[in-house]
Amino acid sequence: MIMEQKLLQTTNNLVLDVKECAGCGICVEACPEEAITFGLVGAAKRGAIDEPAINVDEEKCSYCGVCVCLCPFSALSLRVDGEERLPIIEQEGFPQYDRNAKIDDEKCSKCTICSDVCPEDAIDRNVTEYEGESEVGTQRQEALKATTTFTVDTEKCNLCGICAVVCKDIEIRREPLSGASTKLEGEVIRLEERDCDACKVCVDLCPEEAITVERTVQDKKLEGTVEIMPENCITCTWCEVACPEEAITMDKLIEGEIEVYPDKCPGGCSTCIEICPTRALYAPEPKPAFELAGEQEANVAINKDLCIKCGACVVACPSEDAIVLKRTAFHMKGKETDLYKKIMEKLCTPRTSKVKETTPGDTELKTVGEAGAA
Repeated sequence: MIMEQKLLQTTNNLVLDVKECAGCGICVEACPEEAITFGLVGAAKRGAIDEPAINVDEEKCSYCGVCVCLCPFSALSLRVDGEERLPIIEQEGFPQYDRNAKIDDEKCSKCTICSDVCPEDAIDRNVTEYEGESEVGTQRQEALKATTTFTVDTEKCNLCGICAVVCKDIEIRREPLSGASTKLEGEVIRLEERDCDACKVCVDLCPEEAITVERTVQDKKLEGTVEIMPENCITCTWCEVACPEEAITMDKLIEGEIEVYPDKCPGGCSTCIEICPTRALYAPEPKPAFELAGEQEANVAINKDLCIKCGACVVACPSEDAIVLKRTAFHMKGKETDLYKKIMEKLCTPRTSKVKETTPGDTELKTVGEAGAA
């Protein structure tokens, strides 16, 4: 979605990437002009309707860029005369997220776990893939740094040629035949322009046990880099908790607490689980009846370590008071202006679910306390 404002000397465009938008509502609460409203968040994010999770009133919007600064999913961007810019940050009118997520290259084994578990494709993995030739015949990168030594015992070798038949890297060079002698003369050559992978097929098949192949590994680490792209990272910590080498560290963009009350959760509903951008909400394993001891079985549970306090679940939950969110801080860098402080007070006011998804724009959030309340 692209909203446009034409002024005398400039043209501003506010761009919403509908696929990246989680419907968290931070932009709705933060907008100084109240130009952004909720759509049918739950239905939109579940794919039940082909509509965006939020709506922007082009006439109310001042194209200030506050929503862009605070969107944790980088779903909003501002273009000034076609160039992506944020004048409000350039003029120190508003701070921006202090994104701190990094991978220790010394610890990183260059495995694929972090890129596989990241829900936002925020991992840039530029690593050698595999050895051998590709289907089109081009040589791929060598995955492992190693040197291979190929040795033939000339006393044992009878130039039978089996090694050259099974390996294209080996060549038999026999001397021209002559009636003067029936003994074969020549040598076994490993073609240096090719890369022996030390498979040792030639060793195993040699009937005279004349071949020795040794491979010395110089570096057991894959070449390349694995990095976190800060602009895409939402600090869910999936990569951090899943990394087997403990090579990843990051700070949450938003701090706070979230509580789920399953007793108020409507049976059969899975809206929050389906729309959670970090997969922090999940359906717990059913308990045997004897373990419940009269307790109501929970329909939903949350892994608080993976939650980023975005609030998408609170916005979409169709049951009142089933989820309570209390944000306490946003990790920002830059000048904390009066506008920023005013917006922070609003964003850090505890709220709970109170949803009316009947008409776009009617969705409400019920506040449950003052800003900064415990």
